[in-house]
Amino acid sequence: MKKRQDSDAKLKYRRIVAKFGTNVLTAGGDRLDMEVMSSLVRQVAELQKRGAQVIVVTSGAIAAGRHRLGLHDHSKDRKDVPFRQVLAAVGQSDLVQTYQSLFDQYEMTVAQVLLTRRDLADRVSYLNARNTLLAMLAMRVLPVINENDVVAVDEIEGAKIGDNDNLSALVANLVDADVLVLLTDIEGLYTADPRSDAGATLIPVVEKIDASVEARATRTQSSRSVGGMITKLQAAKLATGGATDMFIAKGSEPDVLLRIAEGHNPGTHFPAAVDRMESRRRWMLTGLSVKGSVVVDEGAARALVEKKTSLLPAGVKDVEGKFKRGDAVAVVGPDGVRIACGIANYAADEIMRIRGQRSDKIEELLGHQYGGEVVHRDNLVLL
Repeated sequence: MKKRQDSDAKLKYRRIVAKFGTNVLTAGGDRLDMEVMSSLVRQVAELQKRGAQVIVVTSGAIAAGRHRLGLHDHSKDRKDVPFRQVLAAVGQSDLVQTYQSLFDQYEMTVAQVLLTRRDLADRVSYLNARNTLLAMLAMRVLPVINENDVVAVDEIEGAKIGDNDNLSALVANLVDADVLVLLTDIEGLYTADPRSDAGATLIPVVEKIDASVEARATRTQSSRSVGGMITKLQAAKLATGGATDMFIAKGSEPDVLLRIAEGHNPGTHFPAAVDRMESRRRWMLTGLSVKGSVVVDEGAARALVEKKTSLLPAGVKDVEGKFKRGDAVAVVGPDGVRIACGIANYAADEIMRIRGQRSDKIEELLGHQYGGEVVHRDNLVLL
């Protein structure tokens, strides 16, 4: 293990989103592990003392609820939604009280924040959440965030984000975080599953997430966590695409958060893929706000990706879904792969009427025009 610099070492990252997975918080058991949580809380407290701003995204509510209700391991096999909602409702209060009691030792105030996909899909709610979290950081209040499992279920019109890996990446984009740290029960991304392959080696840096990297994630899937390595790569795409560095590291490693904040790499590092983006583009990048899709031909797809052009009606092949002017839409290539998100200049039915046409025909076909672009390049974010 690399030796950590002393407490006067300069921090490389100042605004940090740290996600604590269930397997970390329970040390692989069936209840919250106070020794592990105390260590993580101490590190967060030291980071704040040294001038960093930290947001914690935490799992563990269902595990805490199961322990509070005295349920045994076999209850983990129950997947019915009401049962898990009860566990989450009971456990969320226990979880935040545990955090508060631990942070009390460092005279730190904790604020519980429960989010759903819908909270981040709506532009106004997105800005409200952003402003609230930034205000908490300015007041040195520690946000402890979890998905609102009591109401966020798959059956509610896709409102559930589904795992705290992706939630933490959305939060990182929301607050312009410098780094996202996913702490789990494995050191990072390996070439194969280290629990079954003695020849597996840790991959220290992933510059680009391609098919070969995703294949490795499938082979290192954790059986105990909700998302495993696959959702961690999804989170990496979101975070790095929003100009945030990301690390996957083992939560039980001594001073793991402090070491990462100081610039060390104890796991797998995913460097930011772009420079800092302005807030509206970051909101579009999440893809949560998308109301429909615009399908483009090969030439338009190539122009968008390689030349960073606007999307013109001539390159549009089809429209999927119903959306209005000003809504966020996905731009999909001829192979069905999403290549961008953007703000539509025209409604879905209007784009259908002008698709394949030159821009100078728009007013003739619609009786009005809001510009020659279906999506202007200033309102377009490549994925």
